[in-house]
Amino acid sequence: MPHHSSLRRARTLAAASGVLTLAALGLNAPAHAASYGTPTLSLSASYLTGAVGATGDPVVDVTVAQSGADASALTVAASASSKSSVAGTGDVAVTGSGGSRQLAVTAHTRGYTDLTIKVTGLGGKTATKTLHYAASAAVQNAADTRYLTGSSDASAAVDVGGGYTVVADDESNTLRLYDRSASGAPVKTWDFSSQLGVSKEIDIEGAARVGNTIYWTGSLGNNKDGAYKPDRNTVFTTTVTGSGASTQLALAGSYKKLRDSLVAWDHANGDRFGFAAGTADGQVPKQIDGFNVEGLEFAPGSTSTAYIGFRAPLVPPAGGGKALIVPVTNFDKVVGSGAKPVFGSAIQLDLGGLSIRDIRKNAADQYLIVAGSWAADDNSDPYAVYSWDGVAGHTPVKRADLPTSDPGGWEAVVDVPDLSQAGAKAQFITDDGSADLYGDGTEAKDLTHPEWKKSRATWFTVNAG
Repeated sequence: MPHHSSLRRARTLAAASGVLTLAALGLNAPAHAASYGTPTLSLSASYLTGAVGATGDPVVDVTVAQSGADASALTVAASASSKSSVAGTGDVAVTGSGGSRQLAVTAHTRGYTDLTIKVTGLGGKTATKTLHYAASAAVQNAADTRYLTGSSDASAAVDVGGGYTVVADDESNTLRLYDRSASGAPVKTWDFSSQLGVSKEIDIEGAARVGNTIYWTGSLGNNKDGAYKPDRNTVFTTTVTGSGASTQLALAGSYKKLRDSLVAWDHANGDRFGFAAGTADGQVPKQIDGFNVEGLEFAPGSTSTAYIGFRAPLVPPAGGGKALIVPVTNFDKVVGSGAKPVFGSAIQLDLGGLSIRDIRKNAADQYLIVAGSWAADDNSDPYAVYSWDGVAGHTPVKRADLPTSDPGGWEAVVDVPDLSQAGAKAQFITDDGSADLYGDGTEAKDLTHPEWKKSRATWFTVNAG
């Protein structure tokens, strides 16, 4: 018996030794456990903006994978926030399945936070990325507001159908195509600087569409320091093909002497509007007697006569002065073939002491005018919306006051609805370049990440019925 007992113990020890040896070699481990790699995690953007109380804020696309595992088995969540009062881990929502997810953040207060986004895979393996998040304050009409990111200095907009608009920027020469119904980055961009032969900003401030041609104009005025910058004296056209998200733009014509022609025309007529003085060296454009163009649209029923709308001067250049429009009766030929401009009789509009910040019409020749101060780059002075029939001598009708408690100045109206319909709404866009969006004293135009730059696009009722 002792002999048999000793034999069994020896066999047991040998077996155990073999198991340990196999384990050490990894030969008896489950085949799949060792095949799980470290998960991979990528974000479509490392910087994201949102707003308190916003509807449909921008989102980030998340792509995950893990070798040896089905992506559907991976989980994605926020694991940390550097400032949870702005947005905490519980304010990050991840939707979707498989390798492609979508991440949205709900903001609570204005400011910045770094959010750690974590993917957890099989075998307990993880990976993280940091999402740098910036939240702006709540605004009025939040449900009807969308945010156009990538730029904070929207200055003109033209509808291109299918729910999309091309937006110009007065701090760069980039044209951006946006989905009007959604907050987020442009789906396409164009910059024709090299083709136009310009190296500085054109200061694009006005735009108008005739058929498949969009006309764009610079401000034509001096810069903020009163210096003449020739690139601002640029008018150009783009040809539109396609529509909606498929829109394409191609440069067509250009003209770089409209400012000179306007000054000469005014001088030949007794310097009635002070254009020579307004363009003199050292003259700041945004003065009540300055020289600054911000509106462009065509006359009723015309494809050749363009209305040049002025932010400055007022006429006369004093409180209560009228807004100024100068018609160019051969504008199509001016930009198309370099013809000398022919000017019509100036039009003066009573906008309650405000000047023209944008002007737009529809196919029925119903006009909307965004009226604002000749001075303000923000909402420190009133803004209003007027309707007009485009006929000289006919008085515009005030439709609405635009709110002035939120950052940014109202700069553009995208298109004009049927103004005879009760409840008709139009979409207006702000220039937020001078706004401190996130409470750190930085103007939006100076933010280092384009994803944090944005302008507001809000629908307002322009016929209450």
